[in-house]
Amino acid sequence: MIPALITTRVMERWVAPHTDEDTSKIARMLLLTGGLFTGMVVTLRMDMLMCMFIVLSLRTFYTMANSSEVEGRQQWGGWLFPLYIFLAVFSKGPFGLLIPLLSTIVYLLITGRIREMGRYWGWRTWGVLVLLFVAWFGCVYAEGGREYLNNLVFHQTIDRAVDAFHHKEPFYYYGLSIWYSIAPWSLLVIPLMLVAAFKGGFRSDLERFFFVVFLTTFILLSCVSSKLQVYLLPAFPFVIYLGALNLSRFSGQLWVRLLFIITAVIFILVLPLVCYFALYNADTAFLDHTLIYFAAAIMTQGGVVALLNAFRANGSLESGLCALVYSLTCTIFLAGWALPSINPWIGYGDLCQEANEMAKEVGAEHYVAYGMHRPENMDAYLEQPIIIVEKEEVETIYALSNAVVMMPANYLEELGNVEAEVVGPYAIIRSDKLQQNSKLD
Repeated sequence: MIPALITTRVMERWVAPHTDEDTSKIARMLLLTGGLFTGMVVTLRMDMLMCMFIVLSLRTFYTMANSSEVEGRQQWGGWLFPLYIFLAVFSKGPFGLLIPLLSTIVYLLITGRIREMGRYWGWRTWGVLVLLFVAWFGCVYAEGGREYLNNLVFHQTIDRAVDAFHHKEPFYYYGLSIWYSIAPWSLLVIPLMLVAAFKGGFRSDLERFFFVVFLTTFILLSCVSSKLQVYLLPAFPFVIYLGALNLSRFSGQLWVRLLFIITAVIFILVLPLVCYFALYNADTAFLDHTLIYFAAAIMTQGGVVALLNAFRANGSLESGLCALVYSLTCTIFLAGWALPSINPWIGYGDLCQEANEMAKEVGAEHYVAYGMHRPENMDAYLEQPIIIVEKEEVETIYALSNAVVMMPANYLEELGNVEAEVVGPYAIIRSDKLQQNSKLD
């Protein structure tokens, strides 16, 4: 949460001289409630930390590039700029260096200031970076040896970039994923950014810089073999703030109003959709919870209020957008109280707890994950290694003894409806029950 709040605060102070307080407030709320950015606030991944340091480095560069005080620019920015970049790389990987490097070079090129590159990427910047990287890699080598260093520097970077061994996706992947990655605001902020870029023209150098950062990041990540939606996280603050900065500029145009109406209608449809999926879809039956219904109702009401605020006399899209943001925030808060009851569907914690209790009751010594999605980290809950069996290796689980077997509950029918304990969408079976059932068959 802290890196997300710092990122938002930096962006807010960055745009403050270029916009009014209401626009800054809307931009802040859109970022904090924007799809994957919101998800990363409560997810233990290093992506948000890298995003924070990238934003800090780019803010430092922009301040240096547009400061009239050369001495101050060189004194503080010259040291903070490489420090932020190193911390971004240290947090997550080479994109912490590549995104600031390429974004600043492209910006200097299109503004006709490429000769100033040495001022920002000179001996001080590279000297600090080399010194910090040498210290880091030296400690890596001392701790894990050559193999550990090779895996960190080459296998996890170059191999993923050229021919990914994980998360390999096509070039156009981010062109599709960005629309749901910053939902529900993507229908507004992305068209606003594109229209401002290619038709209206940017009104300030800051908007131009934001667009350069977004476009450079987007193209860079699209060229890399390994792709996940979260990798694009450093670009989200710039696309959302750039869209918000141009909202008042285009708010009177028909296409913006239509996009706003579509967004509000999506909010209105939330309650009917939740009711349908909770009552008529077995895979999403966990939505059948009182708090979930109340949360969905708030979101639906927010869509109605937003339309009223936007199109009544003296109304505005900005006030309508605020209604959507407030309702979404209340929805997230209220739905969060339902998490304990739906935990079995979103994680393995409850499943492992029940498996551990069953193992103690029957004296089982082994844990088996059969046909589970990414079960390798279950050992953190079970405090011992687990045996992973793929779905195609079903015969293996019948040969195991003195074990507790965890699997998706829908596999029970295939196994002859053996006696099992069901935890959410999963089932736990004693190996001796499996063997008895196999003999009966």
